[in-house]
Amino acid sequence: MTKRMALIQNLLAIPQYLQHINGRLRNEVQELSRLSALLDIMERGRLETLFQPILQLRSGRTMGHEVLNRPPHSAQFPTTEHFYEFAGRTDQMFRFERYCRRISLSRYMERLPGAESGTDRLVFINVHPGVLNDSRHRSGETLSLLQELKLSPERVVFELTERQAVQDYVSFEKVLSHYREQGFRIAVDDAGSGYNSLKTLVYLKPEFIKLDKSLIRGIHSNREQQELLELISEYASRSATRVIAEGIETEEELLYLQMGGIEFGQGYALGRPGYLPVQGAFPSDSPQVSSGGGYKHVSSDR
Repeated sequence: MTKRMALIQNLLAIPQYLQHINGRLRNEVQELSRLSALLDIMERGRLETLFQPILQLRSGRTMGHEVLNRPPHSAQFPTTEHFYEFAGRTDQMFRFERYCRRISLSRYMERLPGAESGTDRLVFINVHPGVLNDSRHRSGETLSLLQELKLSPERVVFELTERQAVQDYVSFEKVLSHYREQGFRIAVDDAGSGYNSLKTLVYLKPEFIKLDKSLIRGIHSNREQQELLELISEYASRSATRVIAEGIETEEELLYLQMGGIEFGQGYALGRPGYLPVQGAFPSDSPQVSSGGGYKHVSSDR
């Protein structure tokens, strides 16, 4: 009876086992399909490159552009976030990063309006921290590309995103020092969205802090966000780091940041990503702020 019951239990488990195997096969097929799509995008140059202006919030002057590379919409990658999450965990990340860096800088120079080719505006390109520290990276490769494009390294800012956490800060700081000696500058992206970003600020001492849009969204009416912004701004002031607020979408957010003395801003309210790296602008009816700004706290409306 015991053997019979064991046999019955084993037979009953077969459908569940087959379902498990089938699920694994589906996942593997899906991963292969995504990898094939990623390779096709690189080989055929199918990333769409856009440029979003970054403005000086006091004067409205465009100080630079962030380069945004977006994949074509597909079943494999329904969103840009899905695409970069997948690329970041494949063995193609190093190759993909080199490809992105080349097209970002090349397309920027190709599309830069002739009248602005001699300006000192900065170009911000997103960089995976692991790639800068990769043993396959050839020293001087980016400098050679810049010489080819007639673009000064002093105009290039590497954006390091917090979502791609640095593992060895001491070693990575040495890598960044090498790039700084060549003239490049460093920005920490997504600051204020988690613990890692604050740790990164302390260890890497970036020239720019880019505040995450989750901190900026509705900041004019949220006391907790305002207090966190003050803390980061105070740190930036003491460490001679310049602050860029990302994701500014409303005039209320813009006005609050201007009053608080935030130096730079980026977002739909100042200029949407576009095919050409053109200048941004304040909303036409945005009020002007005097130079004696300061934060004004409000109660959270949550």
